[in-house]
Amino acid sequence: MDALTIAAASGIRSRMQSLDLLANNLANSATAGFKQDQEFYGLYTSADATASENGSISTLPVIQRQWTDFSSGNLQPTGNPMDVALNGSGFFVVNGANGPLYTRNGNLQVLPSGQLATANGYPLSTANGGTIQIAANQPIEIAKDGTVTQGGQSVGQIQVVNFKSTGSLTKVGSECFQNSDAANAPAAAANTEVQQGKLEGSNVPVAESAMRLVGMMRQFEMLQKAVGVSSEMDTKSIQEVARVGA
Repeated sequence: MDALTIAAASGIRSRMQSLDLLANNLANSATAGFKQDQEFYGLYTSADATASENGSISTLPVIQRQWTDFSSGNLQPTGNPMDVALNGSGFFVVNGANGPLYTRNGNLQVLPSGQLATANGYPLSTANGGTIQIAANQPIEIAKDGTVTQGGQSVGQIQVVNFKSTGSLTKVGSECFQNSDAANAPAAAANTEVQQGKLEGSNVPVAESAMRLVGMMRQFEMLQKAVGVSSEMDTKSIQEVARVGA
């Protein structure tokens, strides 16, 4: 395979991965607490792949890894007392199937067991590691420090934590994260308010993402044309060689 085809094919592969990320971001642009994913490009160098007859080493564009943008989304008033948002950095702690998970989505519900939980069914965790039990048919009030009261009685405090680094947080689903580094332990979030009756929107810039999607599609088309040009050149070369031999 010639150098032009190799470079174009590598570019097509990286653009396909980028398109997948962009499509997922746009699909979750209306998901509360969603954090967009971005790609980090790099160059793959192979001593076996030569770019020309003199044996120079070629470098090919690849996506080394993807990273998550943890910047805050806009806080949107909903008027629903079962919606909460964080004004500041940090995460709600929920009890996942395989351990604690962390989320910015505060769309809450009451489980049949009476536990206060997120919309995907994960019970909220309190500062002491327990859960919050409430009656489904009575209103609740949530203070800025996360204290939940019902009928004038405190029933628990929503745990809000933060991390020194978000580099060890990996996505579980579209809105939850799991900490993969025990050394990067969560700590109580400072200067973060819990605001009732609001939800944090996703941080996906829809217009910008749509423009990037169009640009990515155009790049994809150009790379496809490059592969076609390379194929035509190879075909003509073979035909010329056959003609000379005849």
